[in-house]
Amino acid sequence: MALSKVEKRNRIKRRVRGKISGSAELPRLSVYKSNKEIYAQLIDDKDGKTLASASSRTLKATGNKTEISAEVGKAIAEKAKAAGIENVVFDRNGFVYHGRVKALADGAREGGLKF
Repeated sequence: MALSKVEKRNRIKRRVRGKISGSAELPRLSVYKSNKEIYAQLIDDKDGKTLASASSRTLKATGNKTEISAEVGKAIAEKAKAAGIENVVFDRNGFVYHGRVKALADGAREGGLKF
């Protein structure tokens, strides 16, 4: 029996998460997207803490979903700079690096984060 879309994403997510991990010096930039919103978190996996977060729900940006994703990327970069973080490990969370996920990553790079 074929895997569903969610099961495929979870399989990819487990494979990627086995290879990357975040720390206080080099946190993990985790991206989650739903049909309407997009969320980004900076996570320290060693302590199990979220260092900063941004989402399209809290950010009152206008435009299409891709433009809003780029704004969320810039917002997470600003919060990271305020927390003294420059370098991160990017976790696409099983999503394809295309469209909104790519726009968020480009926005974060534009804001000053280095992957």
